[in-house]
Amino acid sequence: MYNLLVGGAAGQGVDTTVAMLEKFLKKSGYFVYTIRDVMSRVRGGHNFSLIRFASEEISSHSDVLDGIIALNEETIDLHKDALKEDGFILCDTSIKTDDSRAISLNMNEMAKEIGNPRVSGTIAIGVILKLFSENLDYAKEVMESSLKSQYVEINLEAIEKGFNSVDSRYPRLGGKFSNYMIISGNHALGLGAVAGGLKFYSAYPMSPSTSIMEYLASIGDKAGIVVEQAEDEIAAANMAIGASFAGARAMTGTSGGGFCLKVESIGLAGIAEIPIVYVNVQRPGPATGLPTRTEQSDLKFVISASQGEFPRMVIAVKNQEDAFYQAIRALNLAEKYQIPVIILSDQYIGDSTTTVKPFDLSKIYIEEPAKEEGIEGEYLRYRYTEDGISPRLIPGKTKHLVAADSDEHNERGWITESADTRVKMVDKRMKKLEKLNEELEEPEFIGDETCDTLLVGWGSTYGPIKEAVAKLNESSQGKYGALVFGDVYPLPRKRLESFAKVAGTIINVEQNATGQLASLIREVTGISCTDSILKYDGRQISGEEIVERVLKGGRS
Repeated sequence: MYNLLVGGAAGQGVDTTVAMLEKFLKKSGYFVYTIRDVMSRVRGGHNFSLIRFASEEISSHSDVLDGIIALNEETIDLHKDALKEDGFILCDTSIKTDDSRAISLNMNEMAKEIGNPRVSGTIAIGVILKLFSENLDYAKEVMESSLKSQYVEINLEAIEKGFNSVDSRYPRLGGKFSNYMIISGNHALGLGAVAGGLKFYSAYPMSPSTSIMEYLASIGDKAGIVVEQAEDEIAAANMAIGASFAGARAMTGTSGGGFCLKVESIGLAGIAEIPIVYVNVQRPGPATGLPTRTEQSDLKFVISASQGEFPRMVIAVKNQEDAFYQAIRALNLAEKYQIPVIILSDQYIGDSTTTVKPFDLSKIYIEEPAKEEGIEGEYLRYRYTEDGISPRLIPGKTKHLVAADSDEHNERGWITESADTRVKMVDKRMKKLEKLNEELEEPEFIGDETCDTLLVGWGSTYGPIKEAVAKLNESSQGKYGALVFGDVYPLPRKRLESFAKVAGTIINVEQNATGQLASLIREVTGISCTDSILKYDGRQISGEEIVERVLKGGRS
């Protein structure tokens, strides 16, 4: 397993270099996991990406480096301490360093000789491929898929020049993943929404959620989806509600600050019983916070967003593959129960790219709305039913009158202030939770089932926790297991209550300052976590960091 860091200032070509290197590694059969750490500015600052690749599956990033590709001096200064003793630093001769691990090549001059100073990054890719005993068999294919045709030949010359400038250093690992795909969390979520029958998506651009809208817009015509960039977050949410009322499967996406503005619309969807999916790709707050960083601080907020009481579902996606399938599921649950469903992702999952097994299309199921021929007698939009779910017809596609209201209403949808009707309607809506609870997915268990220490996490901590548990069990310092929640509200409790009887120590691992999942667990089950491992500096916790803090007792 290898781990490389490509770093430089915004505008120096870090993203382009990483994207092409990912494709080469994938073509060679490697499993790839790439994270991106960027500053919220167009030029300048320090940006870097970590590319981890192996012949076996990888679930997260690593902080330990085999190599650094430095596009500026700052990259070396900031990251050399994370580099292994036998690692390397690849840089241009114009970057001054006295580190003995440096491979200094005159790449900028080579690029000028070829005829374009901007191909120095491609020269660096050639060097990396040679160092790791790869070949250039896929060079033409990768270049043609990455670049405009007029730039292919000069970049082929550049990669060959870099390849021939060094000797091999590391054994080639390869792998069996060349037929898999590489996809980001946001693209996987967007693709899942398409597979789930999405017909309308509205949003206002807000990092790190924007690439969902960009992706859906790029395929909108082919997929038959209307994608609307609204004038603000409030309009985006209300447009989606309107589209859903008119019969289109609808979704709206944003980050935490935008979700604040959508809160009132969630209440409207709740009382009017209009299916809708909200996506919140979390970043650190409050207010503008850290726009391009990651955090898990919105859990308790989205669970209680909007005044009053009404049923909702909150799903935290655990990785890129999960994002695809949960987007489908969220649309189905919203349709089936006529409720708002909230998908929680974050910058770590949304922007990270990884190798994913081709999605299993046989798993796709689309929940169909009620049919008019199944309606007997007078149609009542909010009819009292055994399970709280009333038949939903689409206005304009039925002979019946379909009403909706943000005020409390009776079965017909007419406004009322009757105390008895109010109680019946609240009970009807909340009744949906009984069947919804039967569909909850229990948290995934990882590790030793006889564990004496249980780690508990949710969403994007899945990958780091998975790696940490494996390493902890290899350490022979106890027996470790973990439960990672995807469904977080309503909270599934059976598996947690079972393992809580076995484990003497329960540690919650979260990307927030207050242990929000631990608080929810205590509220719902009465189970208290023994300790917490919390991180909220805007950077994702790694498996190595979890192991260190568990073994050294460095918990907060």
